[in-house]
This record gives sequence, C-alpha cells and structure tokens, in this order.
Amino acid sequence: MDQPLLATPPSAPVKLNVRGIKLTDDQFALLCQENPDLRLELTARQELVIMPPTGSKSGWRSGRSYYALTDWADQDGSGLTFDSSTGFTLPNGAKRSPDASWVKSDRWDALTEEQQESVAPLCPDFVLEVRSPTDRLLDLQEKMQEYIDNGARLGWLIDPINKRVYIYRPGQPAEMLDNPPTLRGDPILPGFVLNVHELW
Repeated sequence: MDQPLLATPPSAPVKLNVRGIKLTDDQFALLCQENPDLRLELTARQELVIMPPTGSKSGWRSGRSYYALTDWADQDGSGLTFDSSTGFTLPNGAKRSPDASWVKSDRWDALTEEQQESVAPLCPDFVLEVRSPTDRLLDLQEKMQEYIDNGARLGWLIDPINKRVYIYRPGQPAEMLDNPPTLRGDPILPGFVLNVHELW
C-alpha cells in the first residue's frame, strides 16, 4: 500500500527545496493526487510548500469568505469563484491555491478545456487569504505581493489573529486596516461587501 508523503501532516508550513528535481506540471499534479491529506503549493523558486490541514475555525472563516464571494458572483454574473482546493499556475511558474478567488469570465473562457481541468495557467483577478494560527504573516504578505506582481487586480489578506486586513492593489503599497467592520470590492468587484467583523 502506498504511503503518503508525510505520515502525519505538519503543524506549520514546511518548505522543501526541489530545484534539483524541477517538478513538471504532471509530476506536481500527481504529487497532489497521491497525498490528498496535504495542501501543497510550489513557489517560483521551486520550493514545495507543505501546509498543515486548516483548523476548524480557520476553515469556517475561509468558507464564509468564499461563500460571500460566490453569493456576490452569482448575482453579478461577470466571473467565476474558486475555493481553497483550487490551484493556479502563475506567470512566474508558482502554483498557488488562495483561500478564495475570482476570475473574469472572458479570461476563464479563453483557456482550453484541458487548461481548465488542470492547475489553470493564470492568476486570478481577485485573491483572498485568511491567516490561520500556523501561518507566518510575512509568508502570506509575500504571497499576496506575488499575486499582484503576477496579474491580480485586488487582494485581501485577512488576519483574524491581530484583527487586521491588508489590501493589495497593483502599483500601490499594501494598505493596512485595523479592525475594519467591512471590506468593499469596488471597482474590481462592484457591489461586493464582506462583513469582516463576523470573521473575528
């Protein structure tokens, strides 16, 4: 019987240098399939990031955020939402899985069926990450900047631990908000409002 990559998932993210291996798209997909209990990402520097399973409250927070985004997207009709199990291959080669994301329909429709079924080769227009107790804030901030550098037009990093939100936009420094009651997605997500207080 095949054994998973790790018998016991780590309690904090672990980075493995795989530059010498240079994982192909197919190898990375197979690695994810063979280890379904692990959340895996691949950085542009060919570091395999092994993340622990999300704690229950963190899972609830990201689930609420995804649900709110999906509810808005269903009414708006101009794009598709994706949950935390969805991977994207960014232009810099990194394979990332934001907690919630949104892609404009015309960009999604431009992909082939095969690309849509794989770790799609695009960066979402909007990305949202929710910090869990096992996440290093600096790692998440670097990931958010990476999304922006690779084409995201708006990014929210929600930090329930410190009751802060970091807003990322192209060509601007990250904006930090202390304990905001709500977040508004205009103009990228017109009319989308996320009740942040309920996530604390």
